[in-house]
Amino acid sequence: MAAGDVFVHLFEWKWTDIANECETVLGPAGFNAVQVSPPQEHSVQAPNYPWSERYQPVSYSIARSRSGTGTEFVDMVQRCQAVGVGIYVDAVINHMTNYPSPGTGSNGTSYTKYNYPGLYTPSDFHAPCTVNDYSNAANVQDCELFSLPDLNTGLPSVRQKIAGYLIMLARLGVAGFRIDAAKHIQQVELDGILAIVDSTLRAEGRPVPYYFLEVIGGGAGEALSPHDYFGAAYASGGAADITEFTFVGVGDKFRGIGGQHISQLNPNGPPGSQFSPAAWGLIPSDKAVVFLQNHDTQHDCGIGYRDGNVFRLANVWMLAQPYGYPSILSSYAFDCPGGNMMGPPSDAGGNTNDVTCASSLETATIGQWVCEHRDPYIRNMVRFRHVVAGTDINHWWEDGVNAIAFSRGDKGFVAINRDGGGVDTTIATGMLPGTYCDILTGGLTG
Repeated sequence: MAAGDVFVHLFEWKWTDIANECETVLGPAGFNAVQVSPPQEHSVQAPNYPWSERYQPVSYSIARSRSGTGTEFVDMVQRCQAVGVGIYVDAVINHMTNYPSPGTGSNGTSYTKYNYPGLYTPSDFHAPCTVNDYSNAANVQDCELFSLPDLNTGLPSVRQKIAGYLIMLARLGVAGFRIDAAKHIQQVELDGILAIVDSTLRAEGRPVPYYFLEVIGGGAGEALSPHDYFGAAYASGGAADITEFTFVGVGDKFRGIGGQHISQLNPNGPPGSQFSPAAWGLIPSDKAVVFLQNHDTQHDCGIGYRDGNVFRLANVWMLAQPYGYPSILSSYAFDCPGGNMMGPPSDAGGNTNDVTCASSLETATIGQWVCEHRDPYIRNMVRFRHVVAGTDINHWWEDGVNAIAFSRGDKGFVAINRDGGGVDTTIATGMLPGTYCDILTGGLTG
């Protein structure tokens, strides 16, 4: 990706809806890529059909998932690619499914927890144990996360099957992969999988995919951290980015949690009131995928569409920063925390509904698509980020609490007022003399 790029996660959208969205919204708005839900055959957990069933693989066939058929998937990839939008697949390769067992997958495959006909037998999994000690790397990487059967990626045959799945998708035109639960796969084994993918595709004259790994930052005493995965795919000519979960704390500043405020995001502020990789312990910008919420953290009831203008302003700030590769989650409305496991809008049989977006963040009702990425504040900031790419933050101004402003070199200027009252002041912008438009609310088009 290039400096200034942004991607969107269309969580649980159908392939047909994503194809249309690429052509009508994402391409014209300048989004670089769209992350899609796991396309492989998954468990079917009637009668509630929670979102988590997509993260419980039954086979690596993409013939039918809750998002649609394999034919529809290929059509989506091609149509999005034609308008300059890449497809990032959420790849679930650490484990298979634990519920129901026995069960039948979304494409009709019968299975049990440790037996997947034609794919894996019990000997392909680590011996059952529970992930319960994050100070022990072996426990984290070789035991079962949430009782999900943990694939033994130490076996060459297992690595080859996983790599084959990724290669198949790349041959269809998939541009990149989010590696789910990467922290629960030994680094050398994950690197081995990606090396097979990269070398195979390069030998065929195809581009090497973009990878980003889900590695939740290690707290005090934890054996594993994002830095432990910096080398993934490096030897094979790639370099995987990492999800920077610490960045989610920005949302607490905007929400005012525990007396926090947005003036504490000053890039050169004093200790405790500074936003910088050093002050926050963030990974380097060129390795970081950043977000205010993802499909997991939104279920922790952090900042989200329910926060209305506060959520909009937090996204404006994120997209105005030069740090990281931003991801925008676009999801559906659910009750938090009571409805945390609720699947996407669907009928009684678990068939996902076509996307019909709420008219605004504020009007979204439970069981309705929110379509956060369409909000003018977010959509227009994608264009802003492209324009100011390659510039630094300068001319910082703040009121000491909840009003801030800053420039991006001499190409753009951002002013954010978190409070309800107006701000009347004179601020040095660093911009050349002229008349400028407010691209968020000023009505600029074209």
